[in-house]
Amino acid sequence: MPLSRELTLASTPKSASSTAAAAKDAPRLKREDWLQAAFNAVVDGGVDNLKILTLAETLGVTRGSFYWHFGDHAELLQATLQGWKDQEIQRVLHIESQQTPDPHADMHRLLDAALAHSGDELENMRFELAVRGLGRRDAQVAALLIEVDQARTQLFVRHFNRLFHDTQKATDLAALFYLTIVGCFQALSRPGNPARSKDYFKSIIATFLIQAQLPLSEPSIALTSKP
Repeated sequence: MPLSRELTLASTPKSASSTAAAAKDAPRLKREDWLQAAFNAVVDGGVDNLKILTLAETLGVTRGSFYWHFGDHAELLQATLQGWKDQEIQRVLHIESQQTPDPHADMHRLLDAALAHSGDELENMRFELAVRGLGRRDAQVAALLIEVDQARTQLFVRHFNRLFHDTQKATDLAALFYLTIVGCFQALSRPGNPARSKDYFKSIIATFLIQAQLPLSEPSIALTSKP
């Protein structure tokens, strides 16, 4: 059921027995425990894998514990998506805060950060791909994704503009850069990818979207990963 429809549903009434069970389980689990379990479920099997009973079994508690922290499934889904969005916006702000006087080196770090989801943070990449799948059929999720995409794209524009001092060129390259990164997510999420695939993608992005765009007189910096 789309999130926009789920959010209109009334919360399931709590019986005396479920309230008692929730009170028993509540000290063991925090709201964050359920959110982490929800995140893991989406990573493992997509948004359709986010089921209250399955999460309760995974966490070793009754469903009463869930209702101690959330009104219904829709609230859990909304909180999980909001947590992801907040995390991604914080990533953007963190990268911005690390800016140095060297725009070339900053571009290198931006490329590393953009591809991080397909490396040590593979779970985050899988979660994002699942959210993008949901966004194709749910307007509220699509709006959330637009916020994240805009924050990232604006970050890319600022970085490219520091290199080229040309707003239109920076905007165009930022759009192409982001589309390429999203394509890398799709390619690197497949099982059995060669171990050096990420390094290869990083190399061609650095070569053709960054170095090849610099004026010939502009000093270059090695943006590719060392073997």
